[in-house]
Amino acid sequence: MATSKEGGKGSADAGGNEQKSQPAKRGFAAMDQNQQRQIASKGGQAAHQKGTAHEFDSEEARRAGQKGGEVVSRNRAHMADIGRKGGESRQSANRAAAAAKAGNRQGSKEG
Repeated sequence: MATSKEGGKGSADAGGNEQKSQPAKRGFAAMDQNQQRQIASKGGQAAHQKGTAHEFDSEEARRAGQKGGEVVSRNRAHMADIGRKGGESRQSANRAAAAAKAGNRQGSKEG
């Protein structure tokens, strides 16, 4: 015999399949992104006014950046991709500069 608890979410349909719905978003998750940013901003401002906000000094920021760089550089494929893109960009810039230079020479001969 079915109880009232079994008749809600997850009840069996005519085909015998159980339907599971996700719970409705509540609180912070239900807000749009702009509302979340405004609230988070107020929290950050309050922490700075209170004096409890964390502020990086230059040495701590340097260590954090170095640690992040070490992690990224472990991925050899990613580093190769970065280098390839840089080389392609530099090569295309050099070609464009050479073409512009050649165009200037041709223009001065006609004048």
